[in-house]
Amino acid sequence: MKTTLHEIRNQAGELLPQTALDTLKESFKGKLILDDDEHYDSARLVWNKMIDKKPAIITRCSGVADVIQAVNFARENKLQLAIRGGAHNVAGNAVGDNALVVDLSAMKSVWVDPKQKTAKVQGGATWQDVDHETQAFGLACPGGVVSDTGVAGLTLGGGLSWMRRKVGMSIDNLIGADIVLATGELVHASKSEHEDLFWAVRGGGGNFGVVTCFEFKLMDLGPKVFFTACMYPREDAEKVMRFWVEYTRTVPDEVTTDCIHWAIPDHPNFPEELHGKGVTVIAGMYSGAPEEGQKIMKPLREITKPVLDLSNIYPYVGVQQMFDPFLQKQTFYGYWKSIYLDDLSKEVQDIIISKANGLPAPETLLSIRNLQGAISDVPTDVTAFGDRSARFLLSIDTMWTDALDNEKNIEWTRNFFNEMQKYSKGKVYFNFNADLVGPSDMLKDSFGENYEKLVAIKTRYDPENFFRLNTNIKPMSHK
Repeated sequence: MKTTLHEIRNQAGELLPQTALDTLKESFKGKLILDDDEHYDSARLVWNKMIDKKPAIITRCSGVADVIQAVNFARENKLQLAIRGGAHNVAGNAVGDNALVVDLSAMKSVWVDPKQKTAKVQGGATWQDVDHETQAFGLACPGGVVSDTGVAGLTLGGGLSWMRRKVGMSIDNLIGADIVLATGELVHASKSEHEDLFWAVRGGGGNFGVVTCFEFKLMDLGPKVFFTACMYPREDAEKVMRFWVEYTRTVPDEVTTDCIHWAIPDHPNFPEELHGKGVTVIAGMYSGAPEEGQKIMKPLREITKPVLDLSNIYPYVGVQQMFDPFLQKQTFYGYWKSIYLDDLSKEVQDIIISKANGLPAPETLLSIRNLQGAISDVPTDVTAFGDRSARFLLSIDTMWTDALDNEKNIEWTRNFFNEMQKYSKGKVYFNFNADLVGPSDMLKDSFGENYEKLVAIKTRYDPENFFRLNTNIKPMSHK
């Protein structure tokens, strides 16, 4: 057990002097967690059970001053830096072996301005924190579909919500961000300040600094919304998918839906006799009057005879937490890949159904998200996110419960992902992506014509690639 800092080595292999930690302790208001701390093991765990990293120091920050202290300490002592928000990302970039973790989990405050319809959100907040505050005023912010997902990671990678076709992605509703740079300087990025940095963080991930506060514009929604959750037997998957794909071509932007191939889990939320049954689920929300949504989405409940129909008018916060019980932290080993599909031809649908009928683990989800609407209304060059023309996003969310099955599940996922390449421009959604392993350069394919501009901005703000535990965009000096 390490009990003093002098037993910690930096990236150059040098032992750090005890005086360095003593100095940090004197000025750090939050909690410093080393591996002899009783909270160390819980503090280093992330959502994905496959990630088992052992950081050197976890700095649980109480505010911006602590974040600046932690960034400066890591830079000056040549420690690799990781940034922990909600720690829900499947890639597990929130922690690193022998790294200093800037842990924002204690910075969860949300301030709503109901007159301006805006919210300021600290970097450690989850979407449950945001929903709790905004819904008090009948307002909502487009965020994740699992409520304990971190606001920061999801937003910086794009952000796909149940209202995405109505108001776009989370980044399209971001109006400002406070960011601690590699130098330890705090800057505000918006359309009028550090415009290049504001452009870059809208889709460019955590490459540019630690975002300590986000400012979002909000929309009127809630407290009740209509949500459809209709489960059809897998035997009817072809009929269900064919209908759903055509349905998505004509509906208004208020309608956002997914088609999910799943097996009903062994969970008390579902009838015991249905546990393990393969289903094709049509799930989605109407961003408007619940009664109107109920009418417009009625055809999705009548495609064939459902196994289970949970469609109803629900509290908005209930919808946001609906998937929480099935995606609990440290429950599954996970390896995900995602790919944008230009369209869903019958050929592509048949391939996906075939894969759904031969999943390597019953916990695996194949989710297809309908896009366009307000997402595609934003030109490619307005944010770093890049091309938005794809009609659908396929997310291969491979999950299992036995570590002995790691290799088998990873190989199956990669093969499926590679097979889908010919139906895509190669762009992936990094929030649902475990790594950059693939048949081509995912960074360049995904950012497209925005890639070189991102490299230039990275070079300006982080020339030494200090922030690199992410989907890393390398500065010119590290090419």
